[in-house]
Parts: sequence; C-alpha cells; structure tokens
Amino acid sequence: MNIVYLHTHDTGRYIQPYGYAVPTPNLMRLAEEGALFRHAYCAGPTCSPSRAGLLTGMAPHSAGMFGLAHLGAQLDDYGRHLAAYLGGNGYETALCGIQHEAPEAAMIGYDRIIGNPTYDMSVFDFNSVDWDLENARAAADYIKQEHKKPFFLSVGLFNTHLNFPKADPLINPDHIAVPSQFYDNAENRKLWAAYLTSARAADDCAGIVLDALKESGTWADTLFIYTTDHGLPFPGMKCSLFDTGMGVSLIVRTPQHDRRGEAVDALVSHLDLFPTICELAGLQTPPWLQGHSLLPLLRREVESVRDAVFAEINHHVEYEPMRAIRTERYKYIHNFGRTEYLLPNLDTSEIRSFLVENGFLDTEKPREMLFDLYLDPLEKENLAHSEGYKEIKVSLAKELFEWMYATQDPLLNGDVPLHRQNKPD
Repeated sequence: MNIVYLHTHDTGRYIQPYGYAVPTPNLMRLAEEGALFRHAYCAGPTCSPSRAGLLTGMAPHSAGMFGLAHLGAQLDDYGRHLAAYLGGNGYETALCGIQHEAPEAAMIGYDRIIGNPTYDMSVFDFNSVDWDLENARAAADYIKQEHKKPFFLSVGLFNTHLNFPKADPLINPDHIAVPSQFYDNAENRKLWAAYLTSARAADDCAGIVLDALKESGTWADTLFIYTTDHGLPFPGMKCSLFDTGMGVSLIVRTPQHDRRGEAVDALVSHLDLFPTICELAGLQTPPWLQGHSLLPLLRREVESVRDAVFAEINHHVEYEPMRAIRTERYKYIHNFGRTEYLLPNLDTSEIRSFLVENGFLDTEKPREMLFDLYLDPLEKENLAHSEGYKEIKVSLAKELFEWMYATQDPLLNGDVPLHRQNKPD
C-alpha cells in the first residue's frame, strides 16, 4: 500500500466539500471517493506544533515542539517522525514541497527530497502559485516512476498561507461573502477573493497529484490523506483554541473504499492518523503514540474512538500558553498566560488591520472559557462563571489537567521554552 499525505497551509475547513462557497473541484472529487471527517481537530493551531502532532502521533509538548521550526523549535526525536518510522519498516519516503516540523528538511530523514525545496517560512511575498505547481508536477513525476518498495509521499503546499496570490479578476468581490465571523466590507471581500484564488491554486495541485495516481495505475492501492494544519490565518482562528482555529479539513481515502463519499461526524484528532496508517499498512504501532486508529470508524465497527480532543498553544511569534479540551458538546479553554491579545501572534492581513483599528486589542482573553457547542457553536458566550455550568467546568478542567499530567506537559512546572534542552527519556 502506498501512502500520499497532501497538506495545505492555514485552510481550516474552508473548502467546497464542507459546504463553503470555495470552489475546489478536485478536493470535492476526493471527498466523493473517500471519507470526510466533519469534526477533525489539530493538536496545536499553529504551523509546526500541528504538523508535529500529526507526524509523531503525540501532543506537541510530548514531542518537544513548542513553537515554529523556522524560529528554532524542533522535535525531541526525529526517529519518532512518521517518515522515519515508515522508512524503517520497508517504505521509501519522499518529501515534496513544504515541511514545517524541522528547521532543516534533512533532519527528518526522508529518503528523497524532490521538487523545489527552496522556501523560507519567514518570507511570504513570493509567487506561491507557481512554486506549488512546480512541486505538484514533481510529485506527479515521482508517482509515475517505477518503485521497488511501497512509498510514503508527503506533498506540502504553501497555499492557502498569507500572502495570498492576487485575486483572479473573474472573482468579483462584490458578489462573495466573507466568513461570518468578520465584518462585511469592501476590503475584507477583496481579501476573501484572494483566498478563493489561493484555494483554487491548492486545488489545482491536488488535481495534478490525484491524476498522476490514477494515470500510473497506483490509485487502487494508495491510501490518500488530505488535511491542513489549522484554521484560517485571521484573528480568532489560527493561533486560537476556538473551533475556527483547531478545526481542520480531513479527507481519508483508503484502498478498501471505506465510507466512500460519506461524512463521519465522530470527534477525531490529527493524532489518530499515525495509528490509522500503521493498522492499514499492517505495522505494529510504536509505543509513543497517543491517538486511536480510525479504522473502527471507517469500517462502521464503532460510533466513536474518543470522547474528547485536546489542543495547545505555547509559542507562536510570542509566548501564549493555553490548553483546551473539546468534547462533542463542550469546550473548556485554560489561558495560562496574559489576558491581552498579542499582535505579533496575529498574521498580518486586511482583516487584522480592520479589527485592530476598531479596538480588538482592547478586548480581554479570559483566564477560563467554557462553551456549550450545541447551543453556541460559534463560541460567543463564555459560560466559565455561569452557576448552571459549574459542575461541567470543574469536570472538564479536571480532565484537562489529568491529560497534562499523563502526557508530562512541562507547562505544569512553569513557562515552556521554545526548544527543550533536557529531553525526557
């Protein structure tokens, strides 16, 4: 069985298969052939921690990834990376395009690095569309080559990260709607038109990779996973523990056509992908994994594999320590840091500028937040101090801290460094 892991930047669930007016026909085609997870969540809604969680099967703090790799953060042990594990179990491993879980791609240990590996995650003003297309074509060429072993191919796209490409002139900003969290004005609509252009560029790349698998005859025996790292790059989304930050798109197409064309409503985490891959590939699951295989869900043997997902923030550009637990109905967030919003942790955009100009930085980020997601799916009413929800808050806080102890979260002992010097056994 071959494995293709296609990942975009900062997309959240804002693609066509989730019902948004964001045309992505190739990802829609994938959703029609795979299972669409409606309630999938990352382990940390910033770039490197999210990817570290998915690719090690551990909470970012357990893996040692406390911030952004291009600013010096790194895993404690790259031997626990999915590529290293698969490489040690009979797979040829290849990286094409973006990785953001190591300061240098060579640290991860891929057998091959293909395409154009030249990029700088601190530089956002470049032709990301052509760069992604070049790498999608390189991935397609790799797929069409003869392989003596099954392969694991990671295809990382820069899009839909800011800066978005120039909006397609055929997209009229006057006739589109911005995400409902944001004020509807001309500047925000223009920015959203650019996002739609970026999403289409990513989708074009997905189409190139999907077509190569089918043209090469390898599609039938390929596990294809599409996801993104976290929510959109706007305030209250990326680098936040709201569902708009933690929530990710996730489409899994298995060679067995499990749940083909169906939506799965169960709560799942990025941490669940590593054990799922192991089970599908017939490999023993390594002892460090903290997730649960999704195969029982995909094969309709169970209705759920977990009661809760957990997520964290440590460092982004600045230190902002927070932890969250989300069950099907409730979300509890504990803010261990400052109560003001940190401007450097909000990606630069017209939406950020509009919010800041109109007092966003004067609002408070509470120490505790509790949301009843059945009644308040947009997480607007903080119930942390509501008497009617007291027992629920106490129960969720207890479960959150038990998880922190069980996973040896260093935040329990004080501030967390960007890079751990003394690695745990």
